[in-house]
Amino acid sequence: MDLDAILKAQRIAAEAERPTPLALRQDRLTRAIRMMVDNAEDFCAALSADFGHRSRELSMLTDIAGSIRSLKHARKHAGRWMKRERRKLDFPLGLLGARAWIDYQPKGVVGVISPWNFPVQLTMSPLAGIFAAGNRAMVKSSEFTPRTSALFEKLAGRYFDPVELTFVSGGADIGEAFSKLPFDHLIFTGATGIGRHILHAAADNLTPVTLELGGKSPVILGRSADMAQATMRIATGKMMNAGQICLAPDYVLVPDDREEAAIDGLKSAAASLYPRLLDNADYTAIVNERHHLRLQSYLEDAHAKGGEVITVNPAGEDFAASNGTRMPFTIVRNPTDDMAVMRDEIFGPVLPVKTYRAIDDAIAYVNGRDRPLGLYYFGTDEAEQTRVLEHTVSGGVTINDVIFHISAEELPFGGIGPSGMGSYHGFEGFKTFSHAKSVYRQPKIDVAKLAGFKPPYGRATQATIKRELKI
Repeated sequence: MDLDAILKAQRIAAEAERPTPLALRQDRLTRAIRMMVDNAEDFCAALSADFGHRSRELSMLTDIAGSIRSLKHARKHAGRWMKRERRKLDFPLGLLGARAWIDYQPKGVVGVISPWNFPVQLTMSPLAGIFAAGNRAMVKSSEFTPRTSALFEKLAGRYFDPVELTFVSGGADIGEAFSKLPFDHLIFTGATGIGRHILHAAADNLTPVTLELGGKSPVILGRSADMAQATMRIATGKMMNAGQICLAPDYVLVPDDREEAAIDGLKSAAASLYPRLLDNADYTAIVNERHHLRLQSYLEDAHAKGGEVITVNPAGEDFAASNGTRMPFTIVRNPTDDMAVMRDEIFGPVLPVKTYRAIDDAIAYVNGRDRPLGLYYFGTDEAEQTRVLEHTVSGGVTINDVIFHISAEELPFGGIGPSGMGSYHGFEGFKTFSHAKSVYRQPKIDVAKLAGFKPPYGRATQATIKRELKI
């Protein structure tokens, strides 16, 4: 596949189409919705095959319904987002009749590199903003979900002209070539390490980049937290997709006098959610053997370094005898900073639980590490909640639950530092994929002469300087 030729064709079409009318933007969003609705079952089947097993209902809720929700939201609000944005002018320009505004223009062609963990939703959600902003798109799908990628390639041509939307697949070599293309914008969702390579590749073309990465999203359990509610919500978020979520809670900080209650609550919650695992249609497998072995190595490392590894296996199933990649929820108690589970993003159903004495100790622990994509606080102490919010920096926060801030379309979704760069969703996504062009219209009056900007400099010049130097 000639990537340069595809990009060239899309760019020519994009330039010929300017300005992209609202009706066409909404039509593309509608066709994207139709692609999801018409082929929902096929996508769920492909996802399950790619993972070795994935719940149809989970895929419907997250990948299919989640995609449709983003696309519908963009379709509904695109007209409002597109409106010219008037800006006020400082004295004396506004009084003299000058005017200023911002026009949001399509950037042109946007490249999308999507991940394997939610390969449908994390493709279609960026496309919602991309299409709403009037752009074309090229998508590089993950090689770790080949059936889902192949389905996208098969279906896209039924709903879109290739100069509107094209899917490409392949391994690391195709991904590298894709990231080096001179897109008008590039969005990558995936691991932090790969994100660094993407940023380097895009730099040669000065391509604007949005990086949606990950990191170790902490949970801070306050002493005022409802422990039964909190542990149920943490377990629900951690075991969804078997923990293969960029926003999954990565470790829990719990007051030292509530550690036992937290661990008991997590065990009880996991058992009630998934009383059986190996034959449970609701529970997702680890995506491949490579990641399964990686997670097993984390547990071996934690055990070797003195951690208590607590396997939650309510039905006493024999995972060693299974030829699949399903993995039970596992708690690591007494984790130390030299353990892999405390250094690396886990991306699986393993949850370290670490104690703290005072809330400032928990805050300091979080701040001593890379800034996370998400942070979760549980508690009813408003002063403590405020302290956590004001003294930590993260991509986003959910209070008294986990992950949910990503579901609010009008909240920007993105990380900071090693957890990401830039954001999208809702109006922020529209702005990310648009060029905000500043326009200033000068009145008939000679403003430069009136303000003393024209030589020979004299009294008007001195008056302007004196006015500006006032404190």
